[in-house]
Amino acid sequence: MSAHTLLVPLLRMDVAPRFDLAVEVLLVGFDESSAETGRQHMMLAHSSADDLCDFILRQGVTVVVANGIEEGYYHYLRWKRVEVLDGVMGPADLVVERFAQGRLAAGDILFERSDARGN
Repeated sequence: MSAHTLLVPLLRMDVAPRFDLAVEVLLVGFDESSAETGRQHMMLAHSSADDLCDFILRQGVTVVVANGIEEGYYHYLRWKRVEVLDGVMGPADLVVERFAQGRLAAGDILFERSDARGN
């Protein structure tokens, strides 16, 4: 595996439900052996999918984990050679852990399940 910079749009400490409305992001660097090299939690000036895409490209992000992302932005990032794992839900820390292990895929739902009675 080569070095990567992962970006996760946040809502509190979970993957944000919508890419275009995120005002917080988590940036995580990984070396060639998938060891974490650094982590930054950043606040953005405002929510804008266009500005977030520009930020992703300026930061050299190689992988974006998102829940809901409009098709046009998905294809734009892919065209710019940024891997996009969409449909991912759950706590950002678990997303980062699963990515480092090579076990994160588009569509993953990482929230803990409870039984029908809410336990």
